[in-house]
Amino acid sequence: MRTFDVAVIGGGINGCGIARDAAGRGYAVILAEQNDLGSGTSAWSTKLIHGGLRYLEHYEFRLVREALAEREVLWRIAPHIVRPLRFILPLHAGLRPAWLLRLGLFLYDHLGGRRRLAATRRVDLTGPLGASLKPEFRRGFEYSDARVDDTRLVVLNARDARERGAEIAVRTRVVSARRVGDLWHVVLRDLRSGREETVAARFLVNAAGPWVDRVIQGPMGRSEARHVRLVQGSHIVVRKLYEHDRAFIFQNADGRIIFAIPYANDTTLVGTTDRDFSGDPADAAITDEETDYLLAAASEYFARALRRADIVWTFSGVRPLYDDKASKAQEATRDYVLRTEGAGGQAPVLNIFGGKITTYRRLAEDALAEIGAHLGARGGSWTGTAPLPGGDFPVDAVGDVEDRLARAAPGLAPGTVRRMVAAYGTDALRIAETLGDDLGHGLHAGELRWMMTQEWARTAEDVLWRRSKLGLAFSAEASAALQSRMDDLTADA
Repeated sequence: MRTFDVAVIGGGINGCGIARDAAGRGYAVILAEQNDLGSGTSAWSTKLIHGGLRYLEHYEFRLVREALAEREVLWRIAPHIVRPLRFILPLHAGLRPAWLLRLGLFLYDHLGGRRRLAATRRVDLTGPLGASLKPEFRRGFEYSDARVDDTRLVVLNARDARERGAEIAVRTRVVSARRVGDLWHVVLRDLRSGREETVAARFLVNAAGPWVDRVIQGPMGRSEARHVRLVQGSHIVVRKLYEHDRAFIFQNADGRIIFAIPYANDTTLVGTTDRDFSGDPADAAITDEETDYLLAAASEYFARALRRADIVWTFSGVRPLYDDKASKAQEATRDYVLRTEGAGGQAPVLNIFGGKITTYRRLAEDALAEIGAHLGARGGSWTGTAPLPGGDFPVDAVGDVEDRLARAAPGLAPGTVRRMVAAYGTDALRIAETLGDDLGHGLHAGELRWMMTQEWARTAEDVLWRRSKLGLAFSAEASAALQSRMDDLTADA
């Protein structure tokens, strides 16, 4: 039986972040994910690295400060997949007054030690920035946050964990996890072959996201109280609504906010909702009520009302928020809670509740403090300075990397150059050495091989919706052809 220091259940952003940090400190790590990496909650975020401006209203100053500080840290270690994004907040008569918004934005600018991101400013919306809005929205504020390719952030953390010695087992279910003395015996089932293996671990991390309680009650075989409040967030993707590169943040009369963000293939992402969810998180899907809410909220601001016919795609995910007994889903804390159990010689387990993608790295550091307290500390914090794969260039040198790729592969369309650098950073130069034939929309055979051999991609869905954002461009027939190509490559391997 193979023995590891740390076994991680869950291949979302928290699980992969912990695996990376632990492996980098010298622990022997195995991570098991029953589906594809980042295919749960991590795939269905609003694609933002942000402090959470509205959390200030709930007095969550520590959470906002920590998240604001992380924006520039993540931008520095992953400048290819994290990019600054300016947000326009129009003033809405009858909602939050200008003085209150300015005070909140002053705090937002100064709480987190902002250094390189641009400061807040007043903006005139009678010109190009507000051309798509109704004429009553004439003034507003513009502030900084950042955008992220969420699933690529997961994959890059997993890649770095593997390069530092971790074993990453995708499509591998944890059948059971039982204490045997001071060890955990964890039964893993490969869902492709059906083969099972039992491994031992000195420390178990339950980072299963919305399934965290199910892991406690299922594989761990324990009857426990409910710790997680499942909250569904849904988004719609519509045809491009405006020409500039900013995002909008819109206030609503119910106290919530929604975003409108430039997205892939000339579309705009609009979201999100907050509604309590019950059932299997894998079954989450947007409801008619959520669709109507997002269309109406956006139409309150845009000059052209949004209709269902404008929608080209929708997605929904379930956030595993810690159940703090808040009365409304939107008021539940986005902070994380770590609970470690194991005393008197029992093998310890860390259960993770809540959290947000922006603070995943800090969550991982807190998890490593728990691991170190039980197994003995190894090394110090390091993930805030070491670049993620492909991110080994300055934040202001994205254009230089694009120029290098364009010279290395002169046949690539400019849009493909930008997409590849935004996904792979300097690794795009390695992929360009063996590009091969174009499989459609700038996806080349060499890039597909990279996804399969370096990034655990097994299906066309993995490739089109998580490793890239080309799913909106590929037809059903082209997707089927891509899957056939991948099946052939797998058979030949």
